[in-house]
Amino acid sequence: MDIKHQQGETKGLFFIEQNSEKVGELEYSMAGKERMIISHTEVSDTLKGQGAGKQLVQAAVDYARQHHLKVMPLCPFANAVFHRTPDFNDVWDR
Repeated sequence: MDIKHQQGETKGLFFIEQNSEKVGELEYSMAGKERMIISHTEVSDTLKGQGAGKQLVQAAVDYARQHHLKVMPLCPFANAVFHRTPDFNDVWDR
């Protein structure tokens, strides 16, 4: 799956497009220069069961690692993924 990234000054979005339509997205905001807050994750029914949501969370974690950020997964889905993925502990801001 090709995950794209849009970034504003304090907010951003990782998303998946199919036929020019967003079918999956993870929204985040920045709290200062060192903390990313994941606020919302949503995946279309067309992608259900394909691991798209976890791939979006993985993209956010990869971005956080590249930019030396800590992540607060306030979104219930992202929070559940963090709890099931010990490999994310290095960026998890509990």
